[in-house]
Amino acid sequence: QVQLVESGGGLVQPGGSLRLSCAASGSIFSIGVMGWYRQAPGKQRELVAVMTRGGTTTYADSVKGRFTISRDDAKTTLYLQMNSLKPEDTAVYYCKSKGLNEYWGQGTQVTVSS
Repeated sequence: QVQLVESGGGLVQPGGSLRLSCAASGSIFSIGVMGWYRQAPGKQRELVAVMTRGGTTTYADSVKGRFTISRDDAKTTLYLQMNSLKPEDTAVYYCKSKGLNEYWGQGTQVTVSS
């Protein structure tokens, strides 16, 4: 099993920045892909950014150029640097790992508002 714990969410003004973290533990050797997803009220959960074990990244068009996904050298912590935040980025952000099985974190709320 893999356990994922997100942190770093909060309230930020439009144009501001936040960095989310996702700490992975357990059978992390089994993880092939890790990523960030988000779900706004009344909307479906959507992909924000993912990174493969080899380091290949994919971003949603809506966040390209503003968000950056990265990880530490031990591959135990995934980050999402979010810059130039917009009100439409408001959502619960989830970390997900995929390998033999899929695991989700509990989510962290990001609210962009003046």
